[in-house]
Amino acid sequence: MDFKTSNEETKTGIYLLQDGSEEPFNIRLHLAKDILTIQEQDVICVSGEPFYSSERTVTIRRQTIGGFGLSIKGGAEHKIPVVISKISKEQKAELSGLLFIGDGILQINGINVRSYRHEEVVQVLRNAGEEVTLTVSFLKRTPAFLKLPLCEDCSCVPSDQSSGTSSPLCDSGLHLNYHPNNTDTLSCSSWPMSPGLRWEKRWVDLRLIPLLHARLSQYVPGTDICRQNAFQVIAVDGVCSGVIQCPSVDECTDWLQAIASNTSALTKHNVKKINRNFPVNQQIIFMGWVDEKEQDSVQDRMYTSKFLALRGSSLFKFSAPPVTTWDWTRAEKSFTVYEIMFKILKGNELVDKRKHCFSVQTDSGEDIFFSVGLECELLLWEKAFQMATFFEVERIQCKTYACIVDSHLMGLTIDFSMGFVCFDAATKAVLWRYKFSQLKGSSDDGKSKIKFLFQNPDTKLIEAKELEFSNLFAVLHCIHAFFAAKVACLDPMFVSSRNAAMAPVVSATSTLTGPSQISKLKYTS
Repeated sequence: MDFKTSNEETKTGIYLLQDGSEEPFNIRLHLAKDILTIQEQDVICVSGEPFYSSERTVTIRRQTIGGFGLSIKGGAEHKIPVVISKISKEQKAELSGLLFIGDGILQINGINVRSYRHEEVVQVLRNAGEEVTLTVSFLKRTPAFLKLPLCEDCSCVPSDQSSGTSSPLCDSGLHLNYHPNNTDTLSCSSWPMSPGLRWEKRWVDLRLIPLLHARLSQYVPGTDICRQNAFQVIAVDGVCSGVIQCPSVDECTDWLQAIASNTSALTKHNVKKINRNFPVNQQIIFMGWVDEKEQDSVQDRMYTSKFLALRGSSLFKFSAPPVTTWDWTRAEKSFTVYEIMFKILKGNELVDKRKHCFSVQTDSGEDIFFSVGLECELLLWEKAFQMATFFEVERIQCKTYACIVDSHLMGLTIDFSMGFVCFDAATKAVLWRYKFSQLKGSSDDGKSKIKFLFQNPDTKLIEAKELEFSNLFAVLHCIHAFFAAKVACLDPMFVSSRNAAMAPVVSATSTLTGPSQISKLKYTS
């Protein structure tokens, strides 16, 4: 295996590709900053552009012996056009001077046969009558299909002699003669000659996978089955690399991390560009692909790919990355970041064989499970949720929820500076207030009621306050978000990363909304 990292920050390696129902074959991977190139080895014309490379229309007559004097290979079942594989000497095809080995047959008597199977083309030719008009075009990559030798004169030999085995693109065994039972041996003409014409075996591009918003996975799609030392990359337009098989765990991990790193860098750069068009309170913090666990798994489909985006006050869930401003209004779902709970799943919390998972508990109490491919991606999502929640709490400063206390309508305000304030909804008269540091414990019934245990600063006694809410989980998550934001303010590492994260946002806008610019609810004592 060849593997190297170049000075231009690219990676190259030779691996196996499993593509659909085909047998695995060797490919070369080339990873650049913004694209993954998958190459296959093929025989191509590297110099001398013969006149017959353009599309041509040729009319030939059938002979009693020898028919049209040509044989064909390929067809739609082999994912290539039907091509001329042999041309018999001194027969009509050769005498026309316009048909050559390697010509792809595009039309027969005006019938488009580009997508026809081998036998279908044979039948069309058999029923074409005494005279047939072919529209053909020379295919540069045909020599590999026909298993031709690599010598410069490219003399035609049967495929079983050149490879030692029969080609999967085998001849039909018919020379399209008028008498199909004719078994006379027909000699082959040589490959068409042209001054300066030269053929070489080279690596040619098979697929180009743009890495911006590309998906990377080791799992069999829709399942929790992890492929051993293998992965696939899917572009945003749906183009798939196929399953790339590596020889070892380390090499597979190296490629996964390299591709994920490049994809992450492109996403970060793209986010910066998009944020120039959004106000400071609607900035994108992070976005990327995840696999969502289906609530009601149907057959083998356990997971579905989703695109999550943390922007401003919301977590958005899409089926595809948002491109236009209008796309942001068409999210499948959106949640307020300080009213949901993010959690990395570990050990027994994992719901199946997938390793790198997190859950989001919504404001209604529903748990949504997501999976990512690498641990580093999991940590990025954790940091992004922390940052998004902190920014939003810092921006709003306070949040008020309606509640019931002793059958009376009240309001509970969670204030970043003041703590907890409970007031009469009608008169705005404050019933009680406590700082965050005075909350010593709490419990809830999982439905609507929360019991807070506050410590009286004077008596040091615990005072219980029971409130009833219509949106219990939203309140619980909001309290957790405010507490987390208070703790984060004391963490020098978080403050440092927060300032770094805000730097591009501040530079993109003239002013940054601060606490003094946010109107607060006023109470009466």
